[in-house]
Order: sequence, then structure tokens, then C-alpha cells
Amino acid sequence: MAYRIFYEAYFERLRRYLLVVTSGNEDATCEALQSALVRIVKHIRKFSAEAEFWGWLTVLARTALFDHNRKRKRYWSFLERFTRHMEIERTADIQPDYDTRLLSLLEQNLATLPAEEKQLLESKYIDGASVRQIADDFQTSEKAIESWLVRIRRKLKSALLENLNRESSS
Repeated sequence: MAYRIFYEAYFERLRRYLLVVTSGNEDATCEALQSALVRIVKHIRKFSAEAEFWGWLTVLARTALFDHNRKRKRYWSFLERFTRHMEIERTADIQPDYDTRLLSLLEQNLATLPAEEKQLLESKYIDGASVRQIADDFQTSEKAIESWLVRIRRKLKSALLENLNRESSS
């Protein structure tokens, strides 16, 4: 009985409020309103004034709307990542030797590095040594090794991209 009284008094008012907040988006309004009504039933409490109660209702309604929008964005983001993943797989099927070519370019660019930088990369990525161990071996700080690794990776990345761009343009 109490829910019917609440429904008759506030349902249409909340719906209109959400229509204004959603700029007339009927679907978002319906979703948010339904979620808000569930929250209201779960968390109902006494208020001393009608204005306080209405303020509480609008907060629940806006929160339900924000949650709905957040879920919708996550869903679309997931679909976008899934679509991108499928594109990558389809491209990989079309160009099976792409990984081989990329590995070849990486080996060529690694060969151009100074011996000390090669040794650093091998220690970190092939031997699996920690940054601390490498810093001890090179007699320098961990921060210096981390910075050095970043610079080497950037150098390799730009060289690889340059080679790939050169190949694609020719």
C-alpha cells in the first residue's frame, strides 16, 4: 500500500526530472528510473520534510543514471576492443609473415646498438635480471638503469616505425 502511494505521488515527477537530466532520452530515462526505484525500495528511510525526501530521490535517480551511463560506456568500449581484436586477427591471417618481418627488423636494429646497450637489454629481457642486479653490474643506480632502458626502447621503437613506414611507402 505504501509503495502504491509513493508511486502515485513521485513516479511521474521522477520520470520528468530524469527526462530533463537526460535531455529527452527516453531509453536512458526508463533504465535510470527503474534502477532508482529499486534503490529507493532498498534504502527507504524517514525524512522530516518533503523537500529533503525529494532531494534524496533526485540524488538516487542521478546516481542511477550515472551508473547506467558508465555501464553503457564500458559495454561499447568492450565491443570496440573486441572488434579491434577481430580486425587484428583477420589482418594476421592475411599477412602471416608480418611477425617474421617485424622480428627481422628488430634483429637488424638491435645489431646497430652499441655493445653496452645490447648487454643491458639482454640482461633485462633475455636473462631476466632485475633492475637492481643490473644496476649492481653496471655500478650505477636503479633509476639510471630504468631511464636508460626507456631511452633504448624508444630508440628501437622509432627505428622500427621508420623502417616499417619506409617499407609501406615503397
